[in-house]
Amino acid sequence: MTSVCIMGIPISAQSFITNNQDFKCDTFIYFDSSRNRKIPVAVYTPNHAVKSNKIPVIFSHGWGENKGGDYFAYSYLTEFLASKGYFVVSIQHELPTDEMLAMDGNFQVTRKPNWERGSQNILFVVHKMKKDFPDLKYNKLTVIGHSNGGDMTALFTTKHPELVDKVITMDNRRMPLPRTRHPKIYTLRSNDYPADEGVLPTEGEQKKYGIMVDFTPVNHGNMDNDATPEERKYMTQKIIKYLEN
Repeated sequence: MTSVCIMGIPISAQSFITNNQDFKCDTFIYFDSSRNRKIPVAVYTPNHAVKSNKIPVIFSHGWGENKGGDYFAYSYLTEFLASKGYFVVSIQHELPTDEMLAMDGNFQVTRKPNWERGSQNILFVVHKMKKDFPDLKYNKLTVIGHSNGGDMTALFTTKHPELVDKVITMDNRRMPLPRTRHPKIYTLRSNDYPADEGVLPTEGEQKKYGIMVDFTPVNHGNMDNDATPEERKYMTQKIIKYLEN
């Protein structure tokens, strides 16, 4: 049995706990004064019943049309990772007052400001976590993102490779993945949408840098909580295998 965060508007610094749970889930609203920006987060902490490995994981959601609540939209994965001992933080990147994601033009250009904002959110959360949870293994930091959140994750890794140990993108399609041996990079691809040219490494680059590109039977839109039980099991097992090896 696991605990779940209450869906909807995040409540600052409260926990929602049930008996015999594998983790607890807290919601906070961080505030970045340098940008005058609220950053809602859901924090999944392994409970005493589960041995924590103290490895922090930051998750970034896909585009949610600025409706909010998207940092709960992958709970099948964030809860699973917490139940396996990972310290998971899921960031709400979109606010109702934000500009909508660009739907025309060269997306690698027109969507870059959105990814830049997301990268800044991730950086702020990492620094905040280091103050609030200093005992975590930040040398093992993992960043995960789906779709537009995967593009943010790829940009963050490109800008701050020294902060990241492992990267997982779930079908990011626009921002090129870094060509690097460290951080370690793994990308899960959907079976229905291709990535833009240059986003994925060539076979030669995969071998040179040890980047793993894994084509899955899962649709792009089914990598969040819309996934079937079979798809959830497939995705979680792929990700935990990568993290633990």
